[in-house]
Amino acid sequence: MRHVFLVLLLGTLAAPALSQTLPQEEGAPSEPPLFEGLDELAEGMRKLLEGIQDDVAPLMEDLSDQLRGLNAYHPPEVLPNGDIIIRRKTPAELAPEDEGAIDI
Repeated sequence: MRHVFLVLLLGTLAAPALSQTLPQEEGAPSEPPLFEGLDELAEGMRKLLEGIQDDVAPLMEDLSDQLRGLNAYHPPEVLPNGDIIIRRKTPAELAPEDEGAIDI
């Protein structure tokens, strides 16, 4: 994982240098040596980011499912003796509110 962040950091730091254009001389190659292989680098970065997205997507879905489950509980209460109580909401409290009403 450390390598991924290193590649992203180097790509970010190299972007300003790659965005500068060099003056063209007569008979000079149409593409400066700085830009050789830029397409391959972009394709590699695209594949890397797609791979990261594929690895992270299931984790994000799992986290989303777990956070949805928190809606069934009230916020924790701390009693004077230090005990912490987490109360479950009743079915009436879990019922969806009228979405047509607007509070002003």
